[in-house]
Amino acid sequence: MTYLIGADMNAIPAGKRFRALMSQKGIMQIPGAHNGQAALQAKDNGFNALYLSGAAMTASMGLPDLGIITVEDVCFFIRQIVRSSGLPLLVDGDTGYGETLNVMHMVRAFEDAGAAAVHIEDQILPKKCGHLNDKKLVSPQDMAQKVAAAAKARRDMVIIARTDAAGSEGSMVRWPEPACITRPGRMRFFQKH
Repeated sequence: MTYLIGADMNAIPAGKRFRALMSQKGIMQIPGAHNGQAALQAKDNGFNALYLSGAAMTASMGLPDLGIITVEDVCFFIRQIVRSSGLPLLVDGDTGYGETLNVMHMVRAFEDAGAAAVHIEDQILPKKCGHLNDKKLVSPQDMAQKVAAAAKARRDMVIIARTDAAGSEGSMVRWPEPACITRPGRMRFFQKH
């Protein structure tokens, strides 16, 4: 009963716990959980962190993953998953729900709801699910502004910038390098300074 008993709640902020898991050797295994029951099943099977997919969220609402859900819709899922499991949660932040001020609002709302980390993608609105073709991307400069805004808004949250360039442009190199650590794959992790 993680949520109801105060003594069972973790005093270490979720972002710090997620960052500690990232620093461990090996591949960080993060199963998807779209509700509290799935979160409990993952926890019962020994996982230490969870992922909330935009596609899974929207599908559970009977909607397509086209960027039509709101920050508050996502916060409902975040609270449900974090309250039930107590695990650090990485959340799909789509495009940040708009421009820089919207990104800052999203980060504050997600972190207040209990999220440990968020990934923001570089598509223009209206966005498409990452698995679909013909995605249009914002400029690298616009994406860098969104990531900087997200970093400015957070307290402890891990900010992850995700690109759809490989599928859209056939390229992995899109963004300037300052203040980031490049990892294999399609994500860049921006560390708190």
